Amino acid sequence: MTSLTDTAAADLARAQRKARRAQTLNRIAGTLGVIGLGWLAPLLRLAAGENPRQQGIELWRQMGIPLTAILLFLAAWGWAAPQVHTSLGAIPGPAQVWEQATNLYADHKAERAKEAAYYERQAKRNADKLAANPAAEVRTLPYAGKPTYLDQIVTSLKTVFTGFLLGALVAVPLGVACGLSSTVNAAINPLIQIFKPVSPLAWLPLVTMVVSATVSSDNPLFEKSFLTSAITVTLCSLWPTLINTAVGVSSIDKDLMNVGKVLQLSGFTMVRRLVLPSALPYIFTGLRLSLGVGWMVLIAAEMLAQNPGLGKFVWDEFQNGSANSLAKIMVAVFTIGLIGFLLDRVMLAFQSAVSHSPAR
Repeated sequence: MTSLTDTAAADLARAQRKARRAQTLNRIAGTLGVIGLGWLAPLLRLAAGENPRQQGIELWRQMGIPLTAILLFLAAWGWAAPQVHTSLGAIPGPAQVWEQATNLYADHKAERAKEAAYYERQAKRNADKLAANPAAEVRTLPYAGKPTYLDQIVTSLKTVFTGFLLGALVAVPLGVACGLSSTVNAAINPLIQIFKPVSPLAWLPLVTMVVSATVSSDNPLFEKSFLTSAITVTLCSLWPTLINTAVGVSSIDKDLMNVGKVLQLSGFTMVRRLVLPSALPYIFTGLRLSLGVGWMVLIAAEMLAQNPGLGKFVWDEFQNGSANSLAKIMVAVFTIGLIGFLLDRVMLAFQSAVSHSPAR
């Protein structure tokens, strides 16, 4: 009898451990899926000994099929590229594009080495001056070298996040107001319908003139080119967030709002405790759309206004017309696409972090 009890207890303990392991793996799989690494989940389950055949099928679906599609795309690209000739020569294939990507990174490292040597020379010169005369005035001049490809990427990311955050700060409160009040919605909706379709190419000249007229050029806190691009991004990217927030707030269960009124919650408390949590999925859908729109708008604005960033890099290479220009432009195209994908994943991960979901 004791032996049977011990066996049952051991089986129960094993079942509990298996259930806890499955729960942990499901939570990890949800997190990996959010950040775009869902293909790691079958590998973890395989390592844990869970149904190898099923995990093998899942691994093929999540990793094997996408890799096969990418390889087929690269093969088709490599075959078709030499067949298409332009004024700058044949379209570069995958090998030529990869070569230029490595060259751009090597150029970045070389430029950083020049910058380090520049500051080292200044430091030595200032040290010698102070050794000869301790009261001498010394200063360090900033490095004025050309921005590298990675510098252009960083500049574009700073600009798009600034414009996106400004747009979100305007769109979310205004969307909440539109969703809660039919009067506000009736007043704002015509403006949304008028300004939402406006192209960034139409906004850019207006923004440029306003920024030039209002921002002083004497040591400004932000460069005019940065403000111009960021404000253009704001004007073009806030609409998806505003519309989705308004839809999300207006679709909240009326019974929930009535409960807040019965409890005599203040307007701010009702918005914070009831409205925003209920509308959060809609708000984040709008934010993800806005960030994607802002990224596309930024590249166009940088190209047209010749503001620092990836758009200017593409335009400069197009104007350069060297033998490697097409390959460098294609490097930029893939960079823009990959960054857009990563930005969407960042927003999805942030949504998962602040909302209730299985991935938490």
